[in-house]
Amino acid sequence: MIFITAKFRVLPEHADRWPEIADEFTRATRAEPGCLWFDWSRSLDDPAEYILVEAFRDDEAGASHVRSEHFRQAQRTLPPHLAETPRIVNAKIPQDDWSHLGEMAVPGDRP
Repeated sequence: MIFITAKFRVLPEHADRWPEIADEFTRATRAEPGCLWFDWSRSLDDPAEYILVEAFRDDEAGASHVRSEHFRQAQRTLPPHLAETPRIVNAKIPQDDWSHLGEMAVPGDRP
C-alpha cells in the first residue's frame, strides 16, 4: 500500500472550521475504491495543525486519487485556508491494513 502522512498548518482564523472546509474532499476521497483510509486528527500541541493519515491500495489507486476531479478541486479550494504548504511523508509498505502494536498489547485482544 501507499501510506501517506501530511501536516496541514491552517490559518488560525480557519482552524476550528477545517473539518468543515475539507469535508467534501474527505468524503470524496474516502469513496474512492482504492482508498484504504483517509483520517484527519488535530494536533494536541498546535490547534492550527491538522495531521492527515491516508492509505491507498497501490500505485494505481494513488495515481487515480491525484487525477480525480475532487483532488483538483481541493488544490484550488484548500490552499487559501493554509498558513504554509503542507509537509508530507509518502512511503510504500508491504501490508494492506494496520498492524497491532505488540509492545502495548491489551490482554484478551486478539491480533
